[in-house]
Amino acid sequence: MTAPTSSAKEESSRRWALDALARIYSAMDADYEKAASAHGFVCQGCGDNCCRTRFYHHTLVEYFYLRKGLRALPDAERSRIETQAAQAVARMKTVGDEPPSEATMCPLNALGRCQLYAYRPMICRLHGIPHQLRRPDGRHQVGPGCGDFDRQCGAACAPILDRTTLYAALAELERELRQRLGFTDKLRMTIAQMLVEKLALPDDGGRR
Repeated sequence: MTAPTSSAKEESSRRWALDALARIYSAMDADYEKAASAHGFVCQGCGDNCCRTRFYHHTLVEYFYLRKGLRALPDAERSRIETQAAQAVARMKTVGDEPPSEATMCPLNALGRCQLYAYRPMICRLHGIPHQLRRPDGRHQVGPGCGDFDRQCGAACAPILDRTTLYAALAELERELRQRLGFTDKLRMTIAQMLVEKLALPDDGGRR
């Protein structure tokens, strides 16, 4: 029996969205590097490893992008990561939230390096730098740097990374992709869940 394939519309929408996301990620990386350089911050091997922080990701387009990177890996490497991701998901269901000192390492981390670094989501790219965000409702949101930033540069640093335009670009891309695919579900997934849980789209017959 031949496995069902994605519709031409779905594949076209994915390719368009992933190309657009690559450009947004490039802008994120550039803004992050500019902000880090402004204070001489270097993110490298800190004890407060953000790969142990349980971030949740909410965008369909980033889910697709991360899984694109996963598919590009050699079979053995992909299988190892999927096994570790499944174990991490099972642990989350068993123990719930964990203290930072015991938090589960991201399944993509191998010897201190991300195995899908070029495909990592927005939060992973922007974490660590003091930032600000002007919300659509007019509120001004400010976030601190990570512990290592505070040690290197001082906890009193004013926000030096404005996430507003970056968030807006990602939100608009997500809105357009969801509209094209008819996808309305809310997402709240860790990296581990994104690696092992397969989403069914409205026009694919519930395919998994």
